[in-house]
Amino acid sequence: MSHYYSTQPDVAHQYEQFNFELKGKNFRFTTDSGVFSKATIDYGSRVLIDTFEASHLPEGAILDVGCGYGPIGLSLAYATKRMVEMVDVNERALDLAKRNAEDNQITTVDIHASNLYDNVHQKNYAAIVSNPPIRAGKKVVHEILSKAYEYLLPQGSLTIVIQKKQGAPSAQKKMQEIFGNATILKKDKGYYIIQSIKENTE
Repeated sequence: MSHYYSTQPDVAHQYEQFNFELKGKNFRFTTDSGVFSKATIDYGSRVLIDTFEASHLPEGAILDVGCGYGPIGLSLAYATKRMVEMVDVNERALDLAKRNAEDNQITTVDIHASNLYDNVHQKNYAAIVSNPPIRAGKKVVHEILSKAYEYLLPQGSLTIVIQKKQGAPSAQKKMQEIFGNATILKKDKGYYIIQSIKENTE
């Protein structure tokens, strides 16, 4: 059985294109079967993109874990003018993300395959963002949350979107355990934007 979190989805290609405004830019996206939310930008990603604010962050790159065909990473690269590293296990999604970066003239991105943090290119990020693959299971989602801490700069943030009915309360609890803080920045139609800051330990 093929899922959007498979390395190589075994479903026939069925390309689609649509325009969508994110962070004040009109993006043109190409999507395909076998990727998450191919018909339009899913509501959770939209809420995360709208809510994310980089002005308080330390200098440094942003990491988008489970980037799919690229809406979060590309829009944040555009809006923040920072380097955004975008990783996923789905090779089809990664090919689309690269194409979408090119089609929208977004050059400050590093898009490549990585199972969560296994092959990330940097040690410390100013921010990690994720619309985690809920269907991959709680273990995967909580690994994204728990390992984020070691990959963040001091004062760096982890920001995720998760539906209440798909585990937002337990995700918040997990983030609170790891970071000592976990703030719900926004609630919108059952989607929670939860953020933790890596506070200085000195």
